[in-house]
Amino acid sequence: MRYRQSYKEKMELEKAAMVAAGLVSERYAGVSNIEFQMTYYQRGLHPVLMTRTLSFLPANYATFHMKCMQEGCTDGGYDLAPVVDGLAHSRKKTVKGKIFCHGTNDTIGHASIAYEVNIQYCKPVK
Repeated sequence: MRYRQSYKEKMELEKAAMVAAGLVSERYAGVSNIEFQMTYYQRGLHPVLMTRTLSFLPANYATFHMKCMQEGCTDGGYDLAPVVDGLAHSRKKTVKGKIFCHGTNDTIGHASIAYEVNIQYCKPVK
């Protein structure tokens, strides 16, 4: 029973964080689409854990924290909000990079992602 309560509390906290982040249209006026192309890496024999593409439209919540997919990782993940902020404020269209998970796991530097963020802007009305 305690597990259900803690899971429910966790989900409520995640929802509150999404609402607090606001919508893409509120945070990034003039953006029509934000796309993330990510490759998740882990240590071991098979370093590529998965590839993933996510798209955010103006009506979506502007939550760009991706969870760590490494089993056993707690309090980890990848915060791509600063990447999106920098890209949108400079009005650039694309950026590539790599970040590491700093969550709690039995191995340090246990996971990372290589990412490409592409932003499409609304066409100005003439």
